[in-house]
Amino acid sequence: MANQPISEPKARLVIQQCLSAKLQVKPASDDEEAAFVEINRGIILYICFLKGADKEIVEKMVKFALNIRLSESSSSKRVSVIDLPGDVLIVPQATLGGKAKGKMMQYHSNVAKETGGELYRMFVELCVSGLASNERTLEAGCKVHSGTYGNRQVLSVDTNGPYTHITDF
Repeated sequence: MANQPISEPKARLVIQQCLSAKLQVKPASDDEEAAFVEINRGIILYICFLKGADKEIVEKMVKFALNIRLSESSSSKRVSVIDLPGDVLIVPQATLGGKAKGKMMQYHSNVAKETGGELYRMFVELCVSGLASNERTLEAGCKVHSGTYGNRQVLSVDTNGPYTHITDF
């Protein structure tokens, strides 16, 4: 059997369970205080889109993220964020696409910023509809919050781990 060429990933997803998280989505200015979003128990999704990413990849990522059994239930059994039920915080993380070259990091594998922004919005919308269409998460009042694509953000996390996983698509 001939060796199959290893394909480059088209997206990267890091999932971290949390007890709570708070993300600054808008820095303070002279006129306004900083704006934050917060979640309770659930998962944080750090996402990066690489060259070749498309709608199909986004759909796979969302299905995987909402259904993979990584959250610890009250009985210490691993369940999906939907079965927990829990909140979701989505953080755009372009640095996940970096590769070291000498003493510097390069991001040549990342999609163009405009394309990444479109894929990110699609990812957020699919996560929102995924939780909203589930009776269990709907009844529990679970929410999806997201960071601002293309901006530096401040994140604060309380974990009962750390329990963090990375997956390439």
